[in-house]
Amino acid sequence: MNRKKFYIETYGCQMNFSDSEIVASILTKEGYTGISDPLEADIIFLNTCSIRDNAEKRILHRLQALRSLKKKKPGLVVGLLGCMAERLREDLLEKEPVLDIIAGPDAYRDLPLLIRQVNAGEKGVNTQLSAEETYADITPVRYDSNGVSAFISIMRGCENFCAYCVVPYVRGRERSRDEHSIVKEASELFSQGYREVTLLGQNVNSYRWEKEGITVNFANLLEKVALINPLLRVRFATSHPKDLSDELLEVIARHDNICKAIHLPVQSGSNFILGMMNRGYTREMYMDRISAIRRILPGCSISTDIIAGFCDESEDDHKDTLSLMEWVGFDAAYMFRYSERPDTFAADRYKDNIPDEVKEQRLREIIDLQQKLSLKSNRRDLHKNFEVLVEGFSKRSSEQLSGRNSQNKMVVFPATGNRPGDYVTVNVERCTSATLIGQAI
Repeated sequence: MNRKKFYIETYGCQMNFSDSEIVASILTKEGYTGISDPLEADIIFLNTCSIRDNAEKRILHRLQALRSLKKKKPGLVVGLLGCMAERLREDLLEKEPVLDIIAGPDAYRDLPLLIRQVNAGEKGVNTQLSAEETYADITPVRYDSNGVSAFISIMRGCENFCAYCVVPYVRGRERSRDEHSIVKEASELFSQGYREVTLLGQNVNSYRWEKEGITVNFANLLEKVALINPLLRVRFATSHPKDLSDELLEVIARHDNICKAIHLPVQSGSNFILGMMNRGYTREMYMDRISAIRRILPGCSISTDIIAGFCDESEDDHKDTLSLMEWVGFDAAYMFRYSERPDTFAADRYKDNIPDEVKEQRLREIIDLQQKLSLKSNRRDLHKNFEVLVEGFSKRSSEQLSGRNSQNKMVVFPATGNRPGDYVTVNVERCTSATLIGQAI
């Protein structure tokens, strides 16, 4: 095998970036070398996302560019990994001759075999979903890391079946990873100098590991990781509102090194739309969970996801979302217009009947409001001191360092000899809607 150098290009969520590190580990163990320049690679993998139509369009556009590269470099192997490979296998095999390998999220152990099949003149294809695969025994290669923060996948798959979402169909059923392997990985990362880990799952609240009559839920797991060392910060994503327990909030309150930041997707503030989406909670239930966070974790930041223009959404439904945003006062949000995904419940049963211009207008109103809420949130932090974990230099200046506080807010301050991985107390002097700016004290 002469082709030894591989390059991975990752799209989409944090789970995909974590999966790319697993792929890198599998290939490295087989003797391949990961590189950062696709032009020098013998194998190029695109790890893909199907959550929105725009994500798939970006990848299809990228494949066009790879066709030109492959003409210049005939021996180049191109592979498509992840959710899009799972969802569009047949179409891709027929319409994208540039692709040599197509592998779904549960087929990464077979990549060395698929590469050998390509070398033998065949296509390498495996999109078989697994009810058991968690990659628990694989130590990810942190190939694109700042050396300070790392992701740890604690579970795979999803069983919520939200009407708009393709994830259960492309990532399979929910299964949790052995708690001992998670704690071991976090401990090893700390010993290697990492100072922050983020525990990942489509719904971390559903984590459940059972063995020999002992059950470990997510609150138990989070505490075990926090107890590794008080200097190891612990984050997690994503929580589902219907499963966010007081027990979990109380664990967070007990440990200073569990970050006081919760990402709690709401999607809509309308009970009618939440029912259409099959979210499993009402506006009032969501507000109850927000009240619990405020009561048990004062000062905790709350971020969310919001979809504008879901099927049958009326102007009153949209106003319900805006009013809920105002009531919560979200610190940050990921905001999108609805994008119908084939083979989901919504695509099969509902009409995507909100005009594009209405979706855009509602999304703009949501974004404008969130910018005001984010600025208001950051202004409340003026003249306060925060412990910041330095991640590196600011994107704008090598004379400025940047890092995040416990509330997951980006903080920028002058570089005064501190290094990535250091904890620095910073006094906030000014802010934008996205960033706190201050001085180390």
